Order: sequence, then structure tokens, then C-alpha cells
Amino acid sequence: METPVFEAKAVQKHLRKSPRKVRLVANFVRGERVDKALTKLEFESKSASTDVAKVIKSAAANVRDKFQEERLDNDLLYIKEIYVDEGVTLKRIQPAPMGRAHRINKRSCHISVVVAKLQEETVTEE
Repeated sequence: METPVFEAKAVQKHLRKSPRKVRLVANFVRGERVDKALTKLEFESKSASTDVAKVIKSAAANVRDKFQEERLDNDLLYIKEIYVDEGVTLKRIQPAPMGRAHRINKRSCHISVVVAKLQEETVTEE
């Protein structure tokens, strides 16, 4: 019998922050345990940290909802994948001297987080 894979995903789409700035925060917590990552993000000064923390909490709640019979606390879960993709760009113009116009790109991003259960290290004695 195959053991179930305890993992779930959460996605935040069309977040009005630049993907480059959000990736800095995502790289900061990649591969961490969920409880440790949330603590790190709580004390991070970047504004994207609240949005990344929100998606991580949502993914952790999704895995708990998906596998209700299993006890899955934040210290038993880790961030398996976290990535930030580029969303739609709103193109705006800024009036410039001599009748010209400069373009302003208002970027957005999509945050995707996959949370999984930590695997217990089993040592087989021979």
C-alpha cells in the first residue's frame, strides 16, 4: 500500500507588488519549517513579508483541512516549494516635458507555496 503524500498548495494571484521585491522575501524562507518561517517573516521589515506569510498560513491550513485525521502542526510542516511568478503589468503614462510621455509599469505577481510534512528519518539496522 502506498503512503499518502501530505502536501497542499496555496496561491495568491494578482498581488500589486513587484515580483523582484517579493522574490527577496520568498528566497529568505525557502525550505524552512513553517513555524520558523512565520517567525522570521514576522520580524522582517519588507512589506511583502506579510503577504508571503499569509500564503504560507493558507497552505498550512489547506494541508490540515485535506488530512484532518492526521495531526499536522506548523512544526511538522516545511515549505517544499515557494516561487513568485510575474503577473499582469498595468501600463500607465507620466507626462514629461515638451509634450512627451514616460511609461510607468505597475507590476503584479503571483505567489505559489507548497507545504509538505517533514519525513521522519528512519534508520534501518542490519
